[in-house]
Amino acid sequence: MEPITGNGSAALQGADDLIVDTTTQTFARDVLEASRDVPVIVDFWAPWCGPCKQLTPVLENAVRAARGAVKLVKMNIDDHPAVAQQLRIQSIPAVYAFRNGQPVDGFMGALPESQIKAFIARLAGDVGPSPAEELIEIGREAHQAGDLSRAAQAFAQAAQEEPGNPAAVAGLARCYIEAGDLDRAKQTLALVSPDGRNDPEFVAAEASLSLAEKAADIGDIGELQARLEANPKDHQARFDLALALNARGDREGAIDALLTIVEYQRNWNEDAARKQLVEFFDAYGPKDEATLSGRRRLSSILFS
Repeated sequence: MEPITGNGSAALQGADDLIVDTTTQTFARDVLEASRDVPVIVDFWAPWCGPCKQLTPVLENAVRAARGAVKLVKMNIDDHPAVAQQLRIQSIPAVYAFRNGQPVDGFMGALPESQIKAFIARLAGDVGPSPAEELIEIGREAHQAGDLSRAAQAFAQAAQEEPGNPAAVAGLARCYIEAGDLDRAKQTLALVSPDGRNDPEFVAAEASLSLAEKAADIGDIGELQARLEANPKDHQARFDLALALNARGDREGAIDALLTIVEYQRNWNEDAARKQLVEFFDAYGPKDEATLSGRRRLSSILFS
C-alpha cells in the first residue's frame, strides 16, 4: 500500500472557504451579506458544550459534501454572546440557516447525521455524494471484503480529493494498522483536519492504533494464561491477556478479561481496566455489538 502522497498533504494546507469562524463585528459580513449569494448555516457553540463537539464535525463534513451549495459559519457564544442574545438562544448547540440576510430554518441539539444532511438538502437541494464520499464508500466495501490494498488506494484518493477528511484518513490508517505498518498509520492520522479529530471514525482509528501499539509489547498468550491459572488475581496478566486477545480479534474474550478485573478489584492500577474498556469501545465503534454488550455489562457491575 502506498502512503498519502505530497499532493494530499499540500492540499491539506489550503484554505477552507466553506467554513469560517465569525465574531460579533464580522457577523454581518460573514452571514447576512454572504447569505445573499448562498445559504449560510450558523453554528452557535461553546468550548464547554459536549453535544457541540459531537455536532460540529458532522455539520462540517456535510457542508463540505455540499460542494459550495451552502457555507458554514461558527460562532463561539462565550467570546461573542451578542448575536445569540439577540436571537434569544437559550441552549446550545443551536444552528440557524440564513438566506438573503434572514433566518429561514434551524434546529437545536446534536442531530444524527441523516437529519443534518436532510437539513442541508432543504437549503441547497440534493447535491449527491461528493467524489470523496464515493471513494470512501468504495474503500469501506473493499475493507469489509478484506482487500486492504484496494481499500487503502480508495481512502488515499479520497484524502487527496478532500484533504483532512476524517473518514478517509481513518480508513487509510486502519488499513496500515491491519497490515502491521503502525508508523504509517500514525503519520496518516496526523493528516486529519483539526476539526475532524472528534469524528467517530477518526476516534476509532486512533484507539485502534493505540491498541495495536500496546499489543506489540505483550508476551506469549500461553504464558499469560499459565500465570492466571497459578494466580487468578494476577490482574496485570489478565490485563495483558485482554490486549492480546483483542489483537487476535477476540473482542468478547478481551472484554470478559477486563470486566473480570473490574469485578475483582474495581480501582486496580488507577482504574486501568475500566479505562481500557473505554478504549476498546472507542476502537470498535458505538454501534458494534461488542461495544453495546460490553457497556451494558460494565454499567451493571459499576452500579450494582
